[in-house]
Amino acid sequence: MSLKRVVITGMGALTPIGNDVSTFWKNLVAGVSGAAPITRFDAEKFRTRFACEVKGLDINNYIPRQEARKMDPFAQYAVIAADEAMKDAGFGADTLDLDKAGVIWGAGIGGLKTFEDEVMGFAENGKTPRFNPFFIPKMIVDSASGILSIRYGFRGPNFITVSACASATNALIDAYNYIKLGMMNVCISGGSEAAITNAGVGGFNALKALSERNDSPETASRPYDKDRDGFVLGEGGAAIILEELDHAKARGAKIYAEMIGVGMSSDAYHITAPHPDGLGAQIVMKNAVENAGLNPEDIDYINTHGTSTPIGDPQEIKAIEKYFGEHAYKMNISSTKSMTGHLLGGAGAIEAAACIMAIKDQIIPPTINHFTDDPDINPALNLTFNEAQKRTVNIALSNTFGFGGHNASVIFKKYED
Repeated sequence: MSLKRVVITGMGALTPIGNDVSTFWKNLVAGVSGAAPITRFDAEKFRTRFACEVKGLDINNYIPRQEARKMDPFAQYAVIAADEAMKDAGFGADTLDLDKAGVIWGAGIGGLKTFEDEVMGFAENGKTPRFNPFFIPKMIVDSASGILSIRYGFRGPNFITVSACASATNALIDAYNYIKLGMMNVCISGGSEAAITNAGVGGFNALKALSERNDSPETASRPYDKDRDGFVLGEGGAAIILEELDHAKARGAKIYAEMIGVGMSSDAYHITAPHPDGLGAQIVMKNAVENAGLNPEDIDYINTHGTSTPIGDPQEIKAIEKYFGEHAYKMNISSTKSMTGHLLGGAGAIEAAACIMAIKDQIIPPTINHFTDDPDINPALNLTFNEAQKRTVNIALSNTFGFGGHNASVIFKKYED
């Protein structure tokens, strides 16, 4: 059996810096921060009182009110992003075999707001069990992929990947492999998250994972800066249409890029901390590069996991230097979480979209909020600080790492027939 080629033919995004791909990309290149004081709830008692929220969104402009009430926000975000991606892909009524079209989505937490609302309601109402009949269907993490499958009538593989902050990237990896093996022609993949809630902020505060720079939210996410103090929680998601090349060509689809390699690994070290030598990160990048049939010197750009945590950032940089050697100083590297915050299980989707757009427009989005060099990070590395940089981008790699030691990387290439 010959392996198939996999291309990207549609994208959709709902992010803290733009509610569609065009706006998201424009603001990413411009270095716009999505961080601001929390409006979802009264955060006054929390150590962190800001986040990267989706802004200016009226759900009812996208999803009828009765349908939206049956979905947790993370699933609503999935629908909005997927609708844009499906429209972008331009499928006609006769261009899809629905039995060979699937949905593989990623989310790390799922219906946190639904769970929180229902449990708080139970406690506040004298522990009277008056739960919403949609409590369980709204809360469970696989609801997003099920809703998308029903929405478009896709009868192929349909499931959710859960690997904390690597979830969306693992979803893309599964989608890629299923198409490559001929088990699908088309897949809606990506990820979404909606964890800006009392429990989400309180839980990450308890872990001491979040920035507490309440006096300057817009500069709080500062990957690779000496004074970084934790990540900024984000929300939203992105959908990416993966398609078998011949199927895409037969219907005259536009092609953004080709997906050519994937890698996975485990730190096998600690439930929340990365391996101190970045060992799992080295392995996952090596696996992705080798899976793509490339040499390390072929990579032009890495969109790093780069969360702005004191211990996470140096370990990833250490891994890049160890694996790429001298080539590490010839690539561009950036963390777009400096603008979007950390979308947890949805992060890999919007960062994959950033890589694809970097290839399309031949420009590297910046790492904003760099003020002070970290003496533990080699200044010879081009971390694309503060301003976007034009350069030739033929091949881009995206890293995502999750609590539990989950590491996932994907590689995209400029499409050539």
